[in-house]
Formats: sequence, structure tokens, C-alpha cells
Amino acid sequence: MAAGRVSDYIGARALRSSLPNVDWLLGDRGYDADWFREALQDKGIRACIPGRKQRKTPIRYDKRRYKRRNRIEIMFGRLVSFS
Repeated sequence: MAAGRVSDYIGARALRSSLPNVDWLLGDRGYDADWFREALQDKGIRACIPGRKQRKTPIRYDKRRYKRRNRIEIMFGRLVSFS
């Protein structure tokens, strides 16, 4: 999670060494960077991140899995509202 106006992938750079041992990483377009995808792949993590609109070649991702990520965002929204 990145602070306010900090780009998502700048926050990802700071956290990449402490990524847990997981199968998938779900992220929005803000995390679309080739170096980040390569870092995930090196750790054996499959990226489910749609490509930015400026990309010349489209990025393939699991659209069904990505669509379900809103459940996580809703959960965090509820946690914030209860605290």
C-alpha cells in the first residue's frame, strides 16, 4: 500500500524484497512495470496485473481473478470504517 500521491510501483520497489511466498499477486494498473513483473517471476509469483493503456503490446492477465480482487478492497474499506 502506497501513501497518497506516491506511485504504486515506487512503493512496490521498497517492498519487493519482503514479498511473502505466494502463488499470485493481484494489483491494479499502477503496478504495471516490466521490472516488477520480472521480480515477481524471479520469486515464482504469477502477476495478475492489467497492462497500462500506453503499452504497445497488451499484457495478458487472468481477468476473472482480477475481477474478484474487489473483495479484498471492500474488506479493507470496512476495516477502515470500523476503526
